[in-house]
Amino acid sequence: MVNLIINGVQCQVELGSTILQAAQKIGINIPTLCYDERLAAHGACRICVVEVKGARALMASCSTPVAEGMVIETNSPSVMEARKEILRLMIENHPLDCLTCEKSGNCILQDLCYEYDVKEGGFYGEKKSYPIDDSNPFFIYDPNKCILCGKCVRVDNELQCTGAINLIDRGFKTHVGVAGDRTFEDSNCVSCGNCVSVCPVGALMSKKPEKFRQWEVKKVRTTCSYCGVGCQMELLVKDNKVVGIEPVNVEPNDGLLCVKGKFGYRFLNHHDRLKTPLIRKDGELKEASWDEAMDLIVSKVKEIKREYGPGAFGALSSARCTNEENYLMQKLFRAVIGTNNVDHCARL
Repeated sequence: MVNLIINGVQCQVELGSTILQAAQKIGINIPTLCYDERLAAHGACRICVVEVKGARALMASCSTPVAEGMVIETNSPSVMEARKEILRLMIENHPLDCLTCEKSGNCILQDLCYEYDVKEGGFYGEKKSYPIDDSNPFFIYDPNKCILCGKCVRVDNELQCTGAINLIDRGFKTHVGVAGDRTFEDSNCVSCGNCVSVCPVGALMSKKPEKFRQWEVKKVRTTCSYCGVGCQMELLVKDNKVVGIEPVNVEPNDGLLCVKGKFGYRFLNHHDRLKTPLIRKDGELKEASWDEAMDLIVSKVKEIKREYGPGAFGALSSARCTNEENYLMQKLFRAVIGTNNVDHCARL
């Protein structure tokens, strides 16, 4: 364990922890843009700088390990001014279209500029300008809004392991792109959308079926049903309609989703989707209540079992169900109906 002082508060943390982790442990907030607990420390955005007594310069708290006896200030005048300067540099080349930006209300850069009272860049010179890439069917990439935090690149390379995007060029011309500086559609991108999920600004945005602001939606935790892994996600619900998906950073998916989990939700609101049970009456399928459907199923099960025995039944479950649902399915057929004719479709 290591003893240190942060903003006058003594604390003890494990050796190998960073200053940022130590501050979080005692409830002190340090702003970040490029930090992600799942990724190797990067120190790209520098917004998390702090003052360490005896150090020659301000230190990036996300990548600086703690040491015995450290004395740290997270909000000293020099730290506050440095953060303001960093924000001014970021927005100097950042389109200030917050009124119409889809990320407004859920943009960390916007929140930090508000917190530190930064309204404009104040620098002069060449402006970067890149074409917007909307070739991917699921998301849009606007490199002009990118702040080069590198989170999308690192998630793609360290967690998703696709290697589709990277930082291209050097200096002022640095930007995020795919191999050969082509479009996403012409790359080896698998459209998982994990880069979209971690982008702190509006550079990577989902193509939405309808507009919404973050404060207009209710988040509903659920389990993805596309396979049996059990990925956790939150449905973004507006006016009783699912308008988006966000991954949850818990097991088993640790904040990651595949293309189906992230973007394959629009069938929920499709006009052809069945929303009530159908019972065949006089040769035609007619809508019925759940009680009617259940009563019919139970009566048919009893009738067939009485006439042909439990061996006449078979259960085919699905890889799209959770493990718990599959367990209940086989228990119903083995313990209630009395047959071991149980199979599982492990294919999609």
